[in-house]
Amino acid sequence: MTELSVIVPTFNEVDNIRPLYDALDKALVGVSWEVIYVDDDSTDGTVDELITVCNEKENARRLHRISRRGLSSAVIEGFQATVSPYIAVIDGDLQHDETKLLPMLEHLRTGDCDLVLGSRYVSKGGFGDWTESRIKASQFATRLSKMITKQSISDPMSGFFMLTRNALDKCVRNLSLQGYKLLLDIVTAYPGKMNIKEVPYEFKARRHGSSKLDSMIMMEFVMMLIEKITRGVIPARFIMFSAVGSSGLVVHFAVLYLLFNTAQIGFTSAQAAATFVAMTSNFFINNWLTYYDKRLKGKRVLTGLLAFYGVCSLGALANISVSSFVFERDYTWYLSGLAGVLIGTVWNYAATSVLAWRK
Repeated sequence: MTELSVIVPTFNEVDNIRPLYDALDKALVGVSWEVIYVDDDSTDGTVDELITVCNEKENARRLHRISRRGLSSAVIEGFQATVSPYIAVIDGDLQHDETKLLPMLEHLRTGDCDLVLGSRYVSKGGFGDWTESRIKASQFATRLSKMITKQSISDPMSGFFMLTRNALDKCVRNLSLQGYKLLLDIVTAYPGKMNIKEVPYEFKARRHGSSKLDSMIMMEFVMMLIEKITRGVIPARFIMFSAVGSSGLVVHFAVLYLLFNTAQIGFTSAQAAATFVAMTSNFFINNWLTYYDKRLKGKRVLTGLLAFYGVCSLGALANISVSSFVFERDYTWYLSGLAGVLIGTVWNYAATSVLAWRK
């Protein structure tokens, strides 16, 4: 029986696949273990290298995901493809210290903890060759994440950890799967208090490939924070969409002021132009921010923009119709206006999700 399954999410890590297997093989001598690579349809030859390694090694397997992206969901798919009592996750770029896996396993074997995490913040842990700005960014994200954890842990942003199958089963159905920091998701979704141990490790320099830490990854983290803070009652994407809509009001009134008061253009024409500019601004901000994982590119930007114009125009009509209907039933002007805004926003969000940013 396999005692430990090590899940390795990969995307364009062709030069790290075999070195990581060799490092795991050396670190886990005497342990019945397997490695499961979960690849998000890499384009650099990683898929072929995985096939080669998995054909050579009896304890190596791979999951090839197509049209699905996201580190957290990849790891969970890997977890669910195993039956081992202990499961670990380690990055595929050789930056985590694989020699810490055995001490982690020994902690879990004692039965006095549910999860062991590799921490950069405890004594003898560290960030390696990270720049000061990157360390500060990590520290800031860590402070934010501690706002939603129910327990005191030094490194809730760690992507290097091991847990029991029983602990995973208790929280897996409550995971948001938003973001690239699954540990934070697991700890906040776990019912009651989770028994956690911390093992120090030094973050190592990347040998091959490039970092995947881009704006999309950071947005996934922000979305997960929103999801956890609101307890999933209101979709995080809807909150972001509404926030962008609020920014559109600023753009609208700024353009209206410039055209009407400065350029002396008639109010109706100025209002129409301001509305057009605000809708355009909202579209591009939403494309970059709210729908970061479905960003439109090339010709799809134009078709998406036209769909956005059409949907928001109908949303404006719905706004006016609903607010007028409510006002005529003797409600105050501000409640009537709020009802119209709410209906218009919900319509815009729902319709644009399907028509502008469909998969």
